[in-house]
Amino acid sequence: MNTPTDLLHSALTLAAAGVPVLPLREGKVPFGNCRACARGACGGRPNMKNADPCWCPAPCHAWAAATTDPEVITSPAWAPAWGEAVCVGYHPGGAGLTVVDLDNAAAVAWARETLSPTRTVPTTRGQHWIYQGTMTSHNAVRPGVDVKSRMAYARWLGPGSGTMTNLPSVVRALAVKEETTSARGEVVSSLPTRATWDRTVATGCRHTERYVRTGLERGLAKVRSRIESGAGSQAFGVARFLAAQHANCPGPCGLEAIGAEIVAAAVSVGVPEAYARRAVANGLETASERVA
Repeated sequence: MNTPTDLLHSALTLAAAGVPVLPLREGKVPFGNCRACARGACGGRPNMKNADPCWCPAPCHAWAAATTDPEVITSPAWAPAWGEAVCVGYHPGGAGLTVVDLDNAAAVAWARETLSPTRTVPTTRGQHWIYQGTMTSHNAVRPGVDVKSRMAYARWLGPGSGTMTNLPSVVRALAVKEETTSARGEVVSSLPTRATWDRTVATGCRHTERYVRTGLERGLAKVRSRIESGAGSQAFGVARFLAAQHANCPGPCGLEAIGAEIVAAAVSVGVPEAYARRAVANGLETASERVA
């Protein structure tokens, strides 16, 4: 069993390596806010979304309290928490990392078949797969799988084994998970008249207009065919594929117009507009990262 001294030593070692840390209490969860920070009265930590400056010296605000500052970690304000802590937590996003948390054997089997190999850390019931790069955090992106990066914490379970690799696009795609689309006929957006791609917005594209339109129409047909479920995920895939075709063009290629058409196709089969735009934007972004 780890003693408070052991935990503090581990925390300081991680902090020295640039990994923001925090103490975790029984249940492997962060300590609750102090009275001054309860119910958001202090405004929140500066690195939290839409937060005002909170200079509370205690480890309040969960992942947002994680730090690499040894003076804070060993401060009197943190000492009571270390005295009750059962393990060390860390903020993956603050260290430039993403943790794919695989909670059971089935999730691990899925990862081995689907994800690129990287550093792995065994957990009580499964594994953590750790990648270089950050993204938004999402729970239950598929059965037994959570993604922990920005605005999340993970439990430190050791350095693991294997070579850490870059965050692959398939992990980013998990952030646009969609189980069902909205009921047909339901109002999901107020999209204006659909934008269309043509040569006037693609003066630097090396492809013919016929080539681009043919590929785009095939992609739009795939999105529109998902009338029951999966249209958002399909929109992500189509955006990623089409954007990759223009990797070697001097540009501009009118990718914004292509993306607008994909969004409109997804919305037409019930995907909420905000979700569709996010899925397509992620698809365009991951395509550019893959060829960078």
